[in-house]
Amino acid sequence: MAFRVIQELRVRIKRVVTVPVSYGQSFLVCRGLALSSSSFKEDNWRTRFLRKVDPRKDAHSNLLAKRETSNLYKIQFHNVKPECLDAYNKLCAELLPKIFSSSNLPYTLVGTWNTWYGEQDQAVHLWRYEGGYPALTEVMNKLKKNTDFMEYRKERSKMLLSRKNQLLLEFSFWNEPLPRTGPNIYELRSYQLRPGTMIEWGNHWARAIAFRQENSEAVGGFFSQIGELYMVHHLWAYRDLQSREDTRNSAWQKDGWDECVYYTVPLIQKMESRIMIPQKNSPLQ
Repeated sequence: MAFRVIQELRVRIKRVVTVPVSYGQSFLVCRGLALSSSSFKEDNWRTRFLRKVDPRKDAHSNLLAKRETSNLYKIQFHNVKPECLDAYNKLCAELLPKIFSSSNLPYTLVGTWNTWYGEQDQAVHLWRYEGGYPALTEVMNKLKKNTDFMEYRKERSKMLLSRKNQLLLEFSFWNEPLPRTGPNIYELRSYQLRPGTMIEWGNHWARAIAFRQENSEAVGGFFSQIGELYMVHHLWAYRDLQSREDTRNSAWQKDGWDECVYYTVPLIQKMESRIMIPQKNSPLQ
């Protein structure tokens, strides 16, 4: 009896086969049960990864934004027809101050520029709404009834190839973007971060911003809330391109700057630099 059982087990073991499927993957087939070794490893990896997730108890916007203010920012990118750039700048210089001064609304033009190096024939506008989303809603509703604003939009539409905007909050550890006298050039460095890394980015830059204050080059730091998400914008001011190079090189002489770069570069999916010239009506000159 025992001999017959052993013989039957031997026959069943011989029926167990390994079927090659593709490089690095095989299936173990036994009595109708198929198990992928690669799938097992992947599921095992996922299980271990999920156990290590640190659940957040608050939105990163609440952890990173300034609590003493309720300011909301809007950045606009207008790609202008090359032959219309001068007319566009003239339109903005004439109508934007007029619209702003007559409306008595809770918003401020922080700065307006043309891109010098980067995407050409582009205008960039940065607005501040004092009071957050309710202020934004109030401004938009009342501007629709403003004849100067509607004229501006109508004329502007004839000159543009495309446009986009983002709603932003300012990092709590960054400088407040205040009016400046010129002449200056401005650099807008934009970073597309990997989703889920904004807190880590903020932790490193909260320390790193101290290394970039020597020449008062730090203007403002923002992160997106609506539009392209996980976007960070750092705005810098320099006397000229040589001053920019000297200032950036000097940061590498400070202990700790290299550590910030080392830990933040892996968080970035894409980055872009614009060198911008302020328009005549820009508070940031």
